[in-house]
Amino acid sequence: MKTTLVIMAAGMGSRFGGLKQATAITEDGRGILDFSCYDAQKAGFEDVVFILRKDIEEEFKERIGNRIASTMPVTYVIQDTSVLPEGRKKPFGTGHAILSCKDVVKNPFCIINADDYYGSHAFKEIHDHLASAHNGEYCMVAYPLDKTLSSNGTVNRGICDIKDGYLVDTIEAFDIDAKGKGIFKGKETQFALDTPVSMNLWGLTPDVFSYLQVKYEEFLKKANLMKDEFFLQEGINEGIRQGATLKVYHNQDRWYGMTYKEDLPEVKKAMETFIKEGLYPKHI
Repeated sequence: MKTTLVIMAAGMGSRFGGLKQATAITEDGRGILDFSCYDAQKAGFEDVVFILRKDIEEEFKERIGNRIASTMPVTYVIQDTSVLPEGRKKPFGTGHAILSCKDVVKNPFCIINADDYYGSHAFKEIHDHLASAHNGEYCMVAYPLDKTLSSNGTVNRGICDIKDGYLVDTIEAFDIDAKGKGIFKGKETQFALDTPVSMNLWGLTPDVFSYLQVKYEEFLKKANLMKDEFFLQEGINEGIRQGATLKVYHNQDRWYGMTYKEDLPEVKKAMETFIKEGLYPKHI
């Protein structure tokens, strides 16, 4: 079965201070997306869909999109910001981003963040699951919390509730520091460092769009549209409540991301090491 890679690349990059989706991490100008697309294509994904904001579309294509388009078929989807209330600049969130793909993505698909490095094993697990998945047979790759933290500031993570290898729920935790202390359900919480968390690496089937649509309409009616976000997990959780299943794969690879500008040297060093070790060719 054909599978598609969907990349959320419409983020503002406010904490990073620029278009981190296209930031070079190698001497020849490659970014994290080059490595993610390489891993995904090697795992068996056949095409990629980039979700962008209109104001970054041309710069994104010039700096990285056109290069990736030379190696695999690329489609661009623009996340609609015309629905934002006056005064709000930040898009509504990951749920709204994925919902914008509903008329484009017709196959089982993998979702990733544009600024995260997940490791090659994760893409293989997602692809192999999706290759034979029926509607409502979702999956994800979870990471131990301590492999996803930044020493340069706090991060938000989806805390996974797992039973018998399947996801029951994910609940967002906020402002988690390098020692695992953050805010969960409105209270300061010390998380175990091996707590499984979501890094937005999901394997989904197209029926998820109907669940996202339902929860998005609820969001528009009930949320504070000036500041609230519509998270992808809300649609996925609704699918699970309606009978979908979501198998959890556990990845012990180190996750790398660029939440802050200060994260960049660590990411560069890691990619250089991977290339020297032969995990990636010198030129992708």
